[in-house]
Amino acid sequence: MVMEYSYFHCPFLRFAVTFFIATLLVGNASAHSSSSSSGTCNFPAIFNFGDSNSDTGGFSAVFGQAWPPAGETYFGAPAGRYSDGRLIVDFIAEKLGLPHLSAYLDSIGTNFTHGANFATAASRIRKLNHSVPQGGLSPISLDIQKNEYAQFTVRTQTIRNRGAVFQNLMPRSEYFSRALYTFDIGQNDITSSYNISMTKAEVRDITSDVLDEFSQSVKDIYGLGGRYFWIHNTGPVGCLAYMLDSLLITAGEIDKAGCVKTINDIAQYFNRRLNETIVKLRKELPSSAITYVDVYKVKYSLISKAKQYGFKQPLRACCGHGGKYNFNSKYGCGAKMKVNGTEIVVGSCKNPKVKICWDGVHYTEAANKFVFDQIVDGSFSDPPISLTMACRRPTSY
Repeated sequence: MVMEYSYFHCPFLRFAVTFFIATLLVGNASAHSSSSSSGTCNFPAIFNFGDSNSDTGGFSAVFGQAWPPAGETYFGAPAGRYSDGRLIVDFIAEKLGLPHLSAYLDSIGTNFTHGANFATAASRIRKLNHSVPQGGLSPISLDIQKNEYAQFTVRTQTIRNRGAVFQNLMPRSEYFSRALYTFDIGQNDITSSYNISMTKAEVRDITSDVLDEFSQSVKDIYGLGGRYFWIHNTGPVGCLAYMLDSLLITAGEIDKAGCVKTINDIAQYFNRRLNETIVKLRKELPSSAITYVDVYKVKYSLISKAKQYGFKQPLRACCGHGGKYNFNSKYGCGAKMKVNGTEIVVGSCKNPKVKICWDGVHYTEAANKFVFDQIVDGSFSDPPISLTMACRRPTSY
């Protein structure tokens, strides 16, 4: 039997390191305000946790780079993102005047001065008993990402103290308590753990377990100095081509937008419970500022009103091949396949800028930019606080 071991499973080490970090980082926070003279927050770094919706290279570093034409719109080549260009987390960084986040797992060309990205594609909140390639899911679940962050807070300071070039590659110690902590995870919990035939009681039980794990991760990061949290709920997964293509669904399960209503109902239930979890966390973490961001509403509006917003064929993948949704589970975006005896590469559509779905699973840069533009001012947040004010804790908590 192999015993599971991590920082958070060793009580003495957990206490010692947490005490050290809390003393060092939170103490520094009093000397370095998170608000500028203009009243907006001055986030010096971002630390992100999530799945492929915000992965900027973690999965690629471990399991292999996404094939071209990934990255074609903005980066000109694959850049660790499952899209033709930038993700929402990239636009967040740009808005805050920070560089795009380097993936924690990427050892080449990384710079962690202004944060790090612990997200990896195919990750869940729940721990796994199988992993890529057996179950198609990443073994780097949220608790692993949290453990990586715990090591990161200590090791970066040890390395930074060496001086020279290391000072320009690692974050300052006070950044941990002043940074913005972003989360975009839960989609794979829904698509892998839930199914359309589950009873309401089964849905409740699974959701409770998942969100208990999510809550504990936030608490642990808070214990390590994190104070400002920007948390996305999960999107309308019942509108994604890979779900529409794989599920055995009847006409009565399809809504007016062409999405699987049953799966989207589960996603909305998950989101309601996530919001309730965040309300509890605000009470339990008195020095935190936690913003809940309803990306589900924005994404569903974009899909259901695609033409109104200048997009076309919202349910069809841009980079794909065959079928009603231009999606083939055996030959993904960039894969090679034979058609009538001729080898072809599964390529992108002519104009990704008018497409919402990139590869049947993820969004195009244009869609990500649309979502970001809607959420950045706080219009879809609870409390209704803009990104640049996310360090403020409302008195109404």
